[in-house]
Amino acid sequence: MHRKALVLWHDLSAGLLSEKDEGYVFQYFQEFLNNPSGQAVSFTLPLQQEPFISKTMFSFFDGLIPEGWLLEVARETWKLDSRDRMGLLLTCCKDCIGAVSILPEKDKEDETV
Repeated sequence: MHRKALVLWHDLSAGLLSEKDEGYVFQYFQEFLNNPSGQAVSFTLPLQQEPFISKTMFSFFDGLIPEGWLLEVARETWKLDSRDRMGLLLTCCKDCIGAVSILPEKDKEDETV
């Protein structure tokens, strides 16, 4: 399953996190890199044009996912598997504490006119 997440820094579209068969890719948008007020979403994901690639969910994004009793509530409410880190991120991290939010990114073919 290939899923994508729009990564917002405050209200700016910072980049795209993609789940692929081989793992995960995060890449900043060029517009965000060119914005003088844009900052890295994490110290572990500094501003750069090249994509970040990982076989597992990036630790920064994984750290946004709820833990403990709140994770249990999310799992029971939305019937999510705790091993589905992208599903948890897309479902639970739309309104995080802090500067970063995660929104599901829809493919153009999924949009209706």
